[in-house]
Amino acid sequence: MSQDRYSPAPGVDVEALDWALRMADPAHADWDAFTVWLEADPSHVERYDRMAATLLDAEEALAAHPDLLAEPQPVERRRGALRWIGGAAAAALVGAIGLQAWQDRARPYAVETAAAETRDVPLSDGSVITLAGGSRIALDHADPRRAVLERGEALFRVMHDDRHPFAVRAGDVALVDLGTVFDVRMGARQTRVAVAEGAVMVDPKGAALRLDAGQGVTVEKDRLIRAAVDPGDVGGWRDGRLAFDGAPLSEVAEDLSRFLREPVSVAPAIAARPFRGVIDLQAVRRDPALLGPLMEVRVRRDAAGWTLEPRG
Repeated sequence: MSQDRYSPAPGVDVEALDWALRMADPAHADWDAFTVWLEADPSHVERYDRMAATLLDAEEALAAHPDLLAEPQPVERRRGALRWIGGAAAAALVGAIGLQAWQDRARPYAVETAAAETRDVPLSDGSVITLAGGSRIALDHADPRRAVLERGEALFRVMHDDRHPFAVRAGDVALVDLGTVFDVRMGARQTRVAVAEGAVMVDPKGAALRLDAGQGVTVEKDRLIRAAVDPGDVGGWRDGRLAFDGAPLSEVAEDLSRFLREPVSVAPAIAARPFRGVIDLQAVRRDPALLGPLMEVRVRRDAAGWTLEPRG
């Protein structure tokens, strides 16, 4: 098979084509991100206009041949026809712009969970990401080997591929999997990574810190603090338990807020107090007051949720 068949057609600008495709569909249009892209380089406007015109020409050509469409469409729906063209028409469009350009265009999407909800996100490469409550992750159908954790916590069970490592970004923290089950938590002040199986490379272009099973790291600003972890506790929230080994109560409250139906806060006077122990999430969901004797605090409820306070 000729290699030329898998190359972009002459004149195809893959990045601008992706924006033209996304902005043609209201379901995927992101005006804020589009504006940022346009303003990043003066040439982007011309590049976008050229690819948008290419798509419009293709749509008008397809409209002139209704036999290629999956079903007849009224003229006023002609713009945005990429949402409803049939297989034959799509094949014609792919032929016009180049197969590789069509396949390589970004197809981003995001998955998020509400508080107290968990969700498995299977990827096309066989990997599975499990999101904790109150979390959001950005992914791309065109590249299932990259993920951006935007908030919350996620457990990654990754199918290893030496030729295409699985990359994760959580805030300023970059990770590369080396064949792994690992957990990433983004907190208000720090990011934690813990490895249950295999290994992870943290900050591969900088510190290049390798974490093996039973190891973790806390990243706070420019500091990387390595620590031992119990592999059995990594992702333990999937089984209804949270384990802490000296975490400040402010961090414990932040984690609890993801797994309970109401937020948990902590009084400033005890926010830095360390906590060691295991929390049974099912029991605490039934009665958050159980946190009192476990943490030696007073648990107060108000309209905003639950607050951990010093005992009187």
